[in-house]
Amino acid sequence: MNLLGHTSQDSTAALVPVFGHRLPQEATAAVLLLHGGRADGLGPPSRVNLPGLRMRPFGAALLRDGFHDDVLVAHVRYRYRGWNGPNAHPVADVRQALDELRALTGPVPVVLVGHSMGGRAALRAAADPQVKGVVALAPWCPAGEPTAHLHGRTVIALHDGADRVTGAADTWSYLTHAQSAGARVLGIAMPRGGHSMIRDARRWHRIATEATRAVLGDTVLASGGSWTGSPRPARDLPAALLW
Repeated sequence: MNLLGHTSQDSTAALVPVFGHRLPQEATAAVLLLHGGRADGLGPPSRVNLPGLRMRPFGAALLRDGFHDDVLVAHVRYRYRGWNGPNAHPVADVRQALDELRALTGPVPVVLVGHSMGGRAALRAAADPQVKGVVALAPWCPAGEPTAHLHGRTVIALHDGADRVTGAADTWSYLTHAQSAGARVLGIAMPRGGHSMIRDARRWHRIATEATRAVLGDTVLASGGSWTGSPRPARDLPAALLW
């Protein structure tokens, strides 16, 4: 078993299929899931990796919504628990996963879906030419994060203003900078869920799935709406997102 709780023949691979899902070589697109971590930590993720387990329902939601047909859905496995300052270790892991993906399927459009530290890693790794965009879940967006590489990408961020671990205000500020850099951005203010996204989890899973579809299809989530860095309340999103 690997650290995400899935069986893998190659313990060094960064690309790990979602449980019960194969890695289709004929995929037309891919979604990579990036779990959270901590600011510092040079040990590997624990065997009972709670941040990794937290992302499993997001993978399951993607598969339930039909992404299993021709879209590869996989987790990114980290070598270390932490970001670790200028080393930015999770970013290197995402880049390795993207290289493995190219070797498997050739160049296909990719959406990175990341929570917390994984959201920061996804936003950094979006410089890769295959990445169409990022769905960031309560991301860690400290001041000074680069955004120039997001030109032409789509960034959709979900954040609860009551999050006490990472600040929603930092996320909205990041989106403003990303928009100025030429990214298409949308901020979604979640009504609850905190940082763990456990409360009202189904809504998080549903909106994240619809956001991923929006990135792959280059569509906005609101009918007739426009991309904006100003967060929109989740309750004001179309009924399709709220079941």
